[in-house]
Amino acid sequence: MSDSNDLTGKVALVTGASQGLGRQFSLTLAKHGAKVALAARQMGKIESLQAEIEAAGGTAFSVAMDVMDSASINAGVTASEQALGPVDILVNNAGLAINKLFLDVTEEDYDTVLGTNLKGVFFCAQAVAKGMVERGSGSIINISSVLGSRPIGTLTTYCASKGGLNQLTAAMGLELARSGVRVNAIAPGYIETPMNRDFFQSPAGQSLVKSVPARRLGQVKDLDGALLLLASDASTFMTGTVVTVDGGFVIR
Repeated sequence: MSDSNDLTGKVALVTGASQGLGRQFSLTLAKHGAKVALAARQMGKIESLQAEIEAAGGTAFSVAMDVMDSASINAGVTASEQALGPVDILVNNAGLAINKLFLDVTEEDYDTVLGTNLKGVFFCAQAVAKGMVERGSGSIINISSVLGSRPIGTLTTYCASKGGLNQLTAAMGLELARSGVRVNAIAPGYIETPMNRDFFQSPAGQSLVKSVPARRLGQVKDLDGALLLLASDASTFMTGTVVTVDGGFVIR
């Protein structure tokens, strides 16, 4: 019986690959046979990740990319395709949040969050989708958040960016469906990473954990199943949808 998650022969590009979810996504895709282009601004971290993937028998390529800059995006995609071949799978993972009260958000804050989380996704997808349309196949996976549909205070710009990303996913999926290119999103709930581990050990963080019906934080590996489903041929009839992985957070 063939493995529906086998990505042998596929080329994947992961943005924000240097740490957290992006690092895990890259390792998982490589483990299942994909050649992975690791894109981020922090070259030292992705070069270390490349070495880790290659030591395990995989194939990876490190490329500097700033998703706030369309010229950097286009150059990164071109370099990745020259090194590994045409991109079959794009994981739009680069993202950030600025935790501030709505009344304190500056224009610079707004532009940074929306520029990274929404504009960056838009133009990364556009850069790879042109080739995908010509070839008649491809999978674009946008990394959203449960906060795109279940907002909380002090993260207005982040919530707006992820809500917009969900609609962008649907609109792109609709437009590209006939060309064989599918566009879907993963909406993680509270996932433990090195960046938030200390917070989740605090009283406020523990209170949030208790609000999750599963009564635990997600781990980065908990997203592997959704990632492999959307990256592989197992999802060829799925497009424009958001797959929620949150331990029941949005239905609580």
